Amino acid sequence: MFDHLAQRLSGVIKSLRGQARLTESNIQDALREVRMALLEADVALPAVKDFISRVKEKALGQEVLGSLSPGQAVIGVVHRELTQLMGEANAALNLATVPPAVILLAGLQGSGKTTSGGKLAKLIREQMKKKVLLASCDIYRPAAIEQLRALAKQISVDFFPVDAGSKPLAIAGSALDFARKHFHDVMIVDTAGRLAIDDAMMREISELHAVLKPVETLFVVDAMQGQDAVNTAKAFADVLPLTGIVLSKLDGDARGGAALSVRFVTGKPIKFAGIGEKLDALEAFHPERMASRILGMGDVLSLIEEVQRGVDRTEAQKLTQKVREGKSFDLEDFKAQIQQMKKIGGFGKFMDKLPGQLGQKLQGAQVDDKAMGRIEGIINSMTLQERAEPEILKASRKRRIAAGAGVSVQEVNRLLNQFEQAQKMMKMMSKGGMAKMMRSTKGMFPGMR
Repeated sequence: MFDHLAQRLSGVIKSLRGQARLTESNIQDALREVRMALLEADVALPAVKDFISRVKEKALGQEVLGSLSPGQAVIGVVHRELTQLMGEANAALNLATVPPAVILLAGLQGSGKTTSGGKLAKLIREQMKKKVLLASCDIYRPAAIEQLRALAKQISVDFFPVDAGSKPLAIAGSALDFARKHFHDVMIVDTAGRLAIDDAMMREISELHAVLKPVETLFVVDAMQGQDAVNTAKAFADVLPLTGIVLSKLDGDARGGAALSVRFVTGKPIKFAGIGEKLDALEAFHPERMASRILGMGDVLSLIEEVQRGVDRTEAQKLTQKVREGKSFDLEDFKAQIQQMKKIGGFGKFMDKLPGQLGQKLQGAQVDDKAMGRIEGIINSMTLQERAEPEILKASRKRRIAAGAGVSVQEVNRLLNQFEQAQKMMKMMSKGGMAKMMRSTKGMFPGMR
């Protein structure tokens, strides 16, 4: 989402190279470009003005000492102010109340409320170990109720059944009573949306808030809406005592203005960001990490957290021990590595969080996450012996495997070449050759060529 903005800001930083110090003249020129970049990204004008003013004030006259270049000095200032613009630090959910802790979701129709409710329920159940109940008060869109019911089943949490003809306030009261009687720790309530702000919707959600007395009232906003998202968020903040924002579709290809200005306009923290369609594609929003990603510095901390959650440690330890003992890294191990990569969102998501220089080294690798599935299919078409001893794969065997996997023989050969590179990498790792391994990174991962 922030690729264009990151490129523009990178250009601004480069323009300051070779300067001895930051002066009003060169800062003025740089900030003019930053201002244009932010406006093109659809950031709200008041947020842009405030941001530029603070960056100018803190950058002017700043000495460039030692090995610190003016560009690096400006990066430091811009990083701090971007972080400040988006909220300084992650604001965690506040569930400190007598159970059930009610989380009320608000937002326009199509903003991603229902899906975000399912993602949030999964996150709370798995990471916080809480018993969760999902309930829907959206009687105007029966499909929303059925969607939430299906999501609840998929993630193994309870769903409050809605009787035909029930009114939203009656549903809310009954769901709250059900949650108390069945000892749920958290109840997440989905509400009705409209295509645009109207009095009836605002009145209804205000009444629901009065009945449910939620500890968290989260406004779900589509990050791809740009300036409209900011205006909508402000309208809801004027009516409801919002406690936070959930940005959905942050993985989209829009310009990202909502993420950079919704907190400034509403004064409410961004608590979560939806980064994909899968139910585990919801992550805590860390302003400092997001600022680092925008400036091409990567988000290694979030990447580490995703790996820790998604990777099977037992399997990883087994593979490490196998390599240390000098045993061969075979195609079955290769398939296991593909499956681990898929668990953390695929190679594209992995690269998105790498620092700019390392990410750029891999950009020419033509990452294709769909290729991971094809490679799994090819390996599954092999016999156990062929997976353990790929050197026996001659022309006739390759033709049989290609036919079984529904691919060409060329794709089988490509897989074997990638496997050989991965095998070399594992040997380097076993000998401590990390520098050699990084130099040979390109092309060794599934889907890269």
